[in-house]
Amino acid sequence: MNGSQAVLGTIQDREAAAFYVDGRLDDLLIDSDRPRLGTIYRAKATRPVKGQGGMFFETPDGSMYLRGGKGIAPGDVMLLQVSGYAEPGKAIPVTSKLLFKSRYAIVTPEAPGVNISRAIKDDEARLAIRAAAETELAEASGFGIILRSACLDADPDEIASDVDAMVGLAQAVLQDPDQGLEKLLEGAGPHDIAWRDWGADSTIEESLDDALDGALRSHTPLPGGGSIVVEQTRALIAVDVNSGPDTSHAAGLKVNIAAARALPRALRLQGLGGQIVVDFAPMPKKDRRGLESVLRSALRLDDVETALIGWTTMGLFELSRKRARVPLIEVLT
Repeated sequence: MNGSQAVLGTIQDREAAAFYVDGRLDDLLIDSDRPRLGTIYRAKATRPVKGQGGMFFETPDGSMYLRGGKGIAPGDVMLLQVSGYAEPGKAIPVTSKLLFKSRYAIVTPEAPGVNISRAIKDDEARLAIRAAAETELAEASGFGIILRSACLDADPDEIASDVDAMVGLAQAVLQDPDQGLEKLLEGAGPHDIAWRDWGADSTIEESLDDALDGALRSHTPLPGGGSIVVEQTRALIAVDVNSGPDTSHAAGLKVNIAAARALPRALRLQGLGGQIVVDFAPMPKKDRRGLESVLRSALRLDDVETALIGWTTMGLFELSRKRARVPLIEVLT
């Protein structure tokens, strides 16, 4: 099978979606019991974190943590959106900068203006997309709008309808007059995310157990016989790169480049984030900068924010990845 395809179904009675590229599993989403990313709450501030500028909030689904809570006092009520996940037992991270995201548009109430994805480079296409998005409702609201790359192949009426739907949703949430603790908007589930973000034709299946088997494998083979092994510990994610049978002078660099390209997919399939340490195969120090460029390019194509930290004195490479998903192993236990 060539091209991309999203397959919708269930895994262990949970809503799930799998994304295939040329017949190979590239991404897997499974619903969990935790609040979904993007869920919006009306929450009440309870306790500041001294020295860190953060604040804990009470919500209908438990304690949540806002970083940078300057100017907020215990008892204040405000709208917050789930922005990531934390380790079990810790408060869920939230943000006060609300986003309303759909297939073609992201509405940003606190950041006015219209921005178009940099992936759309044709000037005429950008003008047409901007014109479609400047609806009466959008202009009257004063909200900011980010037009996504999916707009390039979309009908102008579909773009306008999508923008109006997100603007209307944002207005309904922001203008809600109540003051009690409440979940105001449920975040997108796997099926909605597949439609919204993957931009591929979808099919319906009852079970995605085959996809689960592929995602749970910690061992990823690489071209040339090498491999990477990803293991989750309580403190960090450890990644080991094995060079395999190749004993040539450039074997280390070749397998490390292949590992750098494969790493985002391996982390994505298992839903892993946090502190990541990679033990690359031995190679000359002069090749490190080139390897970093390959890794940076691979991560740029991934939808989870990941920062390259650098090399340790032991020759390990460190990364910091946003906890944008619940780890797959935790979802299934």
